[in-house]
Amino acid sequence: MQTRMEKDSLGVKQVPGDAYYGIQTARAVENFPISGLRARPNFIWAISAIKSAAAAVNQDLGLINAETGEAIVKAATEVMQGKFNDQFVVDVYQAGAGTSFHMNANEVIANRAIELLGGQKGEYKLVHPNDHVNFGQSTNDVFPTAMRLAVLRTLPTLVKSLYILSQELANKGREFAGVIKSGRTHLQDAVPVTLGQEFEAWSVTVNRCIHSLKTASDELKELGIGGSAAGTGMNTHPEYRHKVVNILSQYLHTDLKASGNLFEAMQSMRPFGKFSAALRETALELTRIANDLRLLSSGPNTGLNEIVLPPVQPGSSIMPGKVNPVMAEMLNMVCFQVTGNDTTVSMAVQAGQLELNVMMPVIIHNILTSMDILANAVTVFTERGITGIKANADVNKNFFEKSLGLATVLNVIIGYEKAAEVMKKSLKTGKTVLQVIEEDKILTPEQIKKLFSAEKLTHPGVPGLE
Repeated sequence: MQTRMEKDSLGVKQVPGDAYYGIQTARAVENFPISGLRARPNFIWAISAIKSAAAAVNQDLGLINAETGEAIVKAATEVMQGKFNDQFVVDVYQAGAGTSFHMNANEVIANRAIELLGGQKGEYKLVHPNDHVNFGQSTNDVFPTAMRLAVLRTLPTLVKSLYILSQELANKGREFAGVIKSGRTHLQDAVPVTLGQEFEAWSVTVNRCIHSLKTASDELKELGIGGSAAGTGMNTHPEYRHKVVNILSQYLHTDLKASGNLFEAMQSMRPFGKFSAALRETALELTRIANDLRLLSSGPNTGLNEIVLPPVQPGSSIMPGKVNPVMAEMLNMVCFQVTGNDTTVSMAVQAGQLELNVMMPVIIHNILTSMDILANAVTVFTERGITGIKANADVNKNFFEKSLGLATVLNVIIGYEKAAEVMKKSLKTGKTVLQVIEEDKILTPEQIKKLFSAEKLTHPGVPGLE
């Protein structure tokens, strides 16, 4: 393999000849052979967007010459398009604050800009990673700004997947609106509900999770770019940060603004802790819904069997004909991972000291990972786990008729204690609550038919007062 020699403040080192990254990236590759995990595409896009915007602004302000600035903008734009993702080779577990990844970006963009100017990789007199690509910037303001941009760019995909899920759950709610069943609290018989009401409630939950995610993302629209190394803005033009933010707003098609306090924007990872918490909240609710679906579909002969989940693959290597709720199980596992990722983010958020939180790489890795796997999981869960659900109407009706919760209707007619006696007799004799009511002449057949209709039992109202 051909190599080229590059030099940094620590000395001279060989770099692969065809690599767009340089010596500092090569050192990081040697230093951090940790996980094999690399930066996610949206984070590469985000840091390249900052480089493009910064070069354009610094060129406009006369701080770097036009030829160099234009080459950097073109190179950064190509990186934004994903053409050099394979050149971002630094492990996600790396030097604190993300300096290694930041230099990886500076070197890739510099070497591509050099090529665009007719030079050879490594001819940093034409375009230097630090002096030109990184002019007026520091890892300490670039990295947290890129974190914000990456999350904001990833969010629409996650929101879309959740919205489609909420819509499909609502569709099932309407489809199953007339399927009467026994409600359950404490996993015991409770008052009747419809299967549609259960699905509609899940739809509302997912919509509220979407709202939480959007609300939590609002603070990420305030950027600390221009703070430079510690928040003072050293080596930046007074107009620089506002101009960069304007360009980034155009790139992201979102209204962004410069932070009112650059020190705070660089010191505190609180907005990421808040957003990660919203991801965790979403994962917890999705876990609950997946578990309910697994429970309702349990059986088919020895469980509830109130719904039938779409069969997508054989469920056992030894038991013929077995079909498992694999899509719900997959979603469970993804949600467990997201919850664990939030714990990591929480620990990292509190680990900042003074002017900087150096744990930023692990924060953004876990948040973007959570967003991506949640979006993917929810999409396939909806397509393969929700859309084809069928209701076992007869099973639901049978449970409804046997439910001890039906005795609740009698509370306002004969009182709680007498109603409890009806329930006890039903348990003892094996007869349904309705059979006991009729046999003991507590109500006439006409009264039973009127009071115990599905519509009256599953909507607000006081028996006997209508």
